[in-house]
Amino acid sequence: MRDQVHLWEEAGDGRSVFLSCYALMTENMLASLEAGRFRDDAWVDRLLHRFADYYFDALTCYDCGDDPTPEVWRQVHEASRRRPLHVLQHLLMGMNAHINYDLVLTLDELLRPEWITLDEDHRELRLADHREVNAVIAETIDEVQDTVVERYEPLMDLADRLLGRWDERLLAGLVTHWREEVWKRALRLLGDPEPEGREARVRALERDVLRRGELLLRLG
Repeated sequence: MRDQVHLWEEAGDGRSVFLSCYALMTENMLASLEAGRFRDDAWVDRLLHRFADYYFDALTCYDCGDDPTPEVWRQVHEASRRRPLHVLQHLLMGMNAHINYDLVLTLDELLRPEWITLDEDHRELRLADHREVNAVIAETIDEVQDTVVERYEPLMDLADRLLGRWDERLLAGLVTHWREEVWKRALRLLGDPEPEGREARVRALERDVLRRGELLLRLG
């Protein structure tokens, strides 16, 4: 991640903003795993790495010009490379695609083989670990502002000081809200045993994430 950020920064590629944030979040997640913070560290570790695969697989497809690039990531890459976005738009566009789309698919992929065998207590453990990630993200937001957002847009330091803790709370609240929606959508995917039904839900998910991306682009 850090190597790719460096290459993009040298090229003036706006995609470096989101990936800088993602690298920082990933480092803090790895530290949380080492600290034994989760109920099932091994499962969260698999989730963390598979989640990253979705990002890098989409990036590889896009950079190679392959058609299979998910439309939600094509939207992000095209906008970040070609449009004069604010640093927060770069950040939120990447978060929208990775959380609201990739994470739904990642959870479905990892939970599907085991879900039917898990009793209610173990299903609640999975949800508890999902929500513990929210706490790690919330704890990282201030660092993201200081080391990522303000590095790309120094004037954001003034906004940060004027708003106090409110900006961190707003962003943490947004991410938590998105991740609660993600869990529910992953469960709806799990509850659909037919491939046709699952494909229809994924297409609907894609449309929703693309619409959200368009709204974020209009903020500029």
